[in-house]
Amino acid sequence: MLRIGIVGAENSHTVAIAKTINIEKRIPDAQVVGVWGETPELAQDASERGKIPKTVDTPEAFIGQVDGVVVDHRHAKDHLPAIQALLEARIPLFIDKPFCYRVQEGRAFLNKALTLGVPVASYSVLPKQAAFRQLREKIQNIGSLYTITTTGPCDIHSAWGGVFFYGIHQVDMLVRLAGYDASEARIHRGKGQNHLATIHFHSGLVASMNLIGAKAPAFHVSAIGEKGRVDESIAYDENMYLAGIEGFVHMFRTGETDETDESMLGPVALLEALEEAVDKENAIPVPAIV
Repeated sequence: MLRIGIVGAENSHTVAIAKTINIEKRIPDAQVVGVWGETPELAQDASERGKIPKTVDTPEAFIGQVDGVVVDHRHAKDHLPAIQALLEARIPLFIDKPFCYRVQEGRAFLNKALTLGVPVASYSVLPKQAAFRQLREKIQNIGSLYTITTTGPCDIHSAWGGVFFYGIHQVDMLVRLAGYDASEARIHRGKGQNHLATIHFHSGLVASMNLIGAKAPAFHVSAIGEKGRVDESIAYDENMYLAGIEGFVHMFRTGETDETDESMLGPVALLEALEEAVDKENAIPVPAIV
């Protein structure tokens, strides 16, 4: 039986993951065996709703008790500080999106993970949906890309990291389609809750993100290339979490993941630039991820 611990109980993903594994039994021979929460009340609530057998007082309590840990705070700044001891203990780690709050801290963490031989993965669930994978194949058939536009919900002033909190979904899709060579980013502020981000890439590709704070529209991607265009909304799988869970469970069991330093740090670099751009009128350089 693969034993999984979860660090963080405030995020709705904690219960969703536990329900998928413990209640719906979608993952054979695996169980979420424990949860640590930001408060005892949050931990107990997640334990009850996700049928998680126990709560723990500290993340370090998972050492020697689990085969892998999911890190699931609402604010990306809380992810890596909470699991330094788990990294030292060589426990495989899945860090829910975004991987971290600053590229520099993420780079140091991944360097240490490499030295210790600890498998680490992080991603949004959006690129794991069947609809996105199909979209990506269609975009590969339109030749060299000229421009990409994404649309989705995003409160640039969210209490859980501003543009980081929901912007990660669009950003993760964007860089997986456009590449990891973004050079600069700018945010064009609207008068209300809706804003536009524009991103330039060294390749010459230009991208825009519609950051909709007024409501929660479906995520959408539009791409124009030398051989045509693709425009599609990203429909969710029947269980939007399942493909992502299958990915990190495979890593916990085998040590193997398709995620790379680029795929984890690239979105953080772009989000860093977008965060700074919120209160600036000029374009902000995107930090290097190497």
